[in-house]
Order: sequence, then C-alpha cells, then structure tokens
Amino acid sequence: MSILDIRHSTTYRYQREVVLHRHRLMLRPRATHDLRLLSTSLTCTPAAMVSWTYDVFGNSIAWADFDKPSATLTIESRLELELYTTEWPVFQIAPAAHSYPFAYSEDERADLGAMLTPQYPDPDNRLKRWAEAFVAGPTTDTLSLLKDINASTTGWIAYQARDDEGTQTPLESLGIGTGSCRDIALLMAEAVRHLGFGARIISGYLFVPPAETGWSSTSGTTHAWLEIYLPGAGWISFDPTNRTMGGANLIPVACVRDIRQAVPISGSFFGAAADLLGMDVRVTVSKIS
Repeated sequence: MSILDIRHSTTYRYQREVVLHRHRLMLRPRATHDLRLLSTSLTCTPAAMVSWTYDVFGNSIAWADFDKPSATLTIESRLELELYTTEWPVFQIAPAAHSYPFAYSEDERADLGAMLTPQYPDPDNRLKRWAEAFVAGPTTDTLSLLKDINASTTGWIAYQARDDEGTQTPLESLGIGTGSCRDIALLMAEAVRHLGFGARIISGYLFVPPAETGWSSTSGTTHAWLEIYLPGAGWISFDPTNRTMGGANLIPVACVRDIRQAVPISGSFFGAAADLLGMDVRVTVSKIS
C-alpha cells in the first residue's frame, strides 16, 4: 500500500481578457477496491461555480462555469490517495478463457458492446494482420498472447513525448513508427479488438518510484494505458508504453471507449483564436508513505 500526493496544475494565458465558457474537467480518480481517495481539492482562478456529475462510463466530471472575463485561467487539482495494487498480481482467469480463441458469454458480449469493436478504419486489414501475427497457432495461451503484444508494441512504435493535442490513429502510428503513451495505448487497444477482446482506454497518472529505472514515462505527467476484459479475472491493466501489466503505480482517472473521450480539461472562450498565447501543465506524483 502506498499513499500518494498528486498535484496537477494547468494554466492558459491570453493576450487580453476573454470570456470563459463552461469547462469540462476529468481530474478526479476512480475510487475502487485498489484505490481510496483520502482528500481532494479543485481550485479555479478566476473563481468558478463547480458542479459534479458522472459520464456514461461512470467517470467523475466537474463542470466549471465562470462569471467574469480574465487574461489567464488556472485549474489546480490536488489529491491524496491510497493505492493498494501489487506489483505481481495473480489473475484468476476462467478455465474456458485460458486458451485463445475463446468466446465471451452472451451477457459479456452485450455488456462489452462497443469495447469489442474497433473504432478506427483498417481498410486493408493492416492492423488486423499486425495483431494476428502475434497468435502462435490454432490455440495459444491467452495471457501469454496479451503479454507478447504488450511487450512488443514499443518495438514497433518507439515512445516519443508529444505535447500537441490529439491522438494518432493506429495506422498513423504504425506508419510513423513513433508515438506518445496515448498513441501506443490506442494502437494496442485497437489491435486486441481485432482479435476479439474487449478493451477500454484508461487515462490517469503514473507514479515512478525514484529507485526504478528503465521506464519510458516519468511521474511528472499524465499517462495513458488500456484494460482488457478476461472472464473470471475481469479488467486487467496493460501499459504497453512501459511494457508492464497490472495496476501497480497506475492511478486511473478516466475509463473510456476511445481516447478522445478522456481529455482532462476541455472548454472554450469567446475571442479570436490568436488570443490564446499558450498553455502550461505541471504534474507531480510523489509518495508520502
């Protein structure tokens, strides 16, 4: 068990005072049996009226409404939480799903719904063929197959930090050969969907203990990975950027079908596009005990 302190600050700068429209904030982690929130605070400058709701996936959404113009906007989230995940979890996969291919139950297929369906075009089946190349034979061990894809994705797509908005499509990532954590997570999610697995995208934070080395990402950033549903075991975390599996050091905030639904902060302002001078983001994840 670890107690972590997370600070996430985003500042927008404008060349003149602008009218701030409603902003949508996805900054509150999902409380589960692996994660317990101890304290949270959300501050907007200028002050905003904040209301809370849940989206269709059950993620906590804060809506911020502003009543006066401003030349800057700062949104600060501070969290203290307990993380109970283990480094080497044991997954109790149902016997019928030990070998791939297997069939989800009728209820599972209905409930997984769009999580089973690739979300991006693959007109020449390039991504599907790429995923199928990992399948060793007519039957193969399910978890070994997923581990192979998870460990090999960054052999095809080299990690490269990218600050610009948006996410590359899976085919773009295969073509370019580089991608951010969100590009890599999306690629693997779409690949396993082509193999018939239910997968969802997770956005949140990554904690890297100072003594650890060999990680592609750092604790001072948001992070993206994916979860794959296996009968019996449920949703299992896979982080292809860092070639790890299980939820150790991962703090989930948003659980979505497609990465575009997991933007931490979205909103608009009334003014010219040139009024926006820039955006600064600072994230720290530190261990208290």
